[in-house]
Amino acid sequence: MERVSFVALCVVALAVVVTFSGEIQTAEAVTCNPNQLASCLPAFSSGASPSTTCCAKLKEQKPCFCGYLKNPALGQYVNTPNAKKVATRCGVQYPQC
Repeated sequence: MERVSFVALCVVALAVVVTFSGEIQTAEAVTCNPNQLASCLPAFSSGASPSTTCCAKLKEQKPCFCGYLKNPALGQYVNTPNAKKVATRCGVQYPQC
């Protein structure tokens, strides 16, 4: 069960990364950590509206999205219709990597 939760969290993080990869900010150092997107898990898994915390974390992790998408363990979860909906609702552009 813990592995499923971690994978789902990674998927959410990856979706966020994909959304923000179009605008990479080199001036700010971001630690890419899909676990930072744990607050998005409910929205990623159900398509529900994302929380304010989720949207803030998506924006923070934006420079990491393409990396998450290219990671075979994360990409399959981030590149989903629900992840794209969450990004749109948070005002984050889904990346084209």
